[in-house]
Amino acid sequence: MNAGDDAATGNHDSDWRVRVFLPIGIVLLSILAKTWRITERNGDGWRRLQANGKGWILSLWHGTLLFMAFRHRRQGMVVLVSEHRDGELIARILHAWGYRTVRGSSTRGGGRALRAMIRELSHGSAVAVTPDGPRGPAERYQPGALVAAHHAQSPIVAVGIHVDRAWRLKSWDRQVIPKPFARITVAYEEPLMAAGATAREAAAEGARFEAAMRAALERADA
Repeated sequence: MNAGDDAATGNHDSDWRVRVFLPIGIVLLSILAKTWRITERNGDGWRRLQANGKGWILSLWHGTLLFMAFRHRRQGMVVLVSEHRDGELIARILHAWGYRTVRGSSTRGGGRALRAMIRELSHGSAVAVTPDGPRGPAERYQPGALVAAHHAQSPIVAVGIHVDRAWRLKSWDRQVIPKPFARITVAYEEPLMAAGATAREAAAEGARFEAAMRAALERADA
């Protein structure tokens, strides 16, 4: 058996495990999430955009993805998800919670994902993006979302969370999973417009949007 056959067998074994255990994990995660006690701060901005049917981007760090996915489930949002293997697992969880997904990232399928994001925003969709994904560095704002927001003339809403007790996975993003009955504060910043039309111009704006993410976290932690 050659290396390609080994890989194929490994993928087959992994696939059946995913099919069996992922639905169980989604159910358990949903049960856990229903015990969380959530407070929202400064949510008028994103709610107004959602009510008006205007395309906008929800900007969250990758490490808060699971919690925020539960928080905004079944609101008609679209989520940008990488084409990496872990992205496929995330996509299945998101689909179970009522999301549509756009596949791609800065490292794979980037151009296709950018065009899809612009199209969704132009049609009035809310698009959730983790600008430090799919591989980091953590909490560093990559330019893709800013370019899409500029071309679609769609605002970006930064969000941060504070959790009083949580598990943190040993992953690059230190994914946060709040513990049972955790108290969680979710804080949103006011919508911001992006000015960068190209990746280089957007990269120069990264610091401004990282500052907005920090401000959201400070608001949640206050």
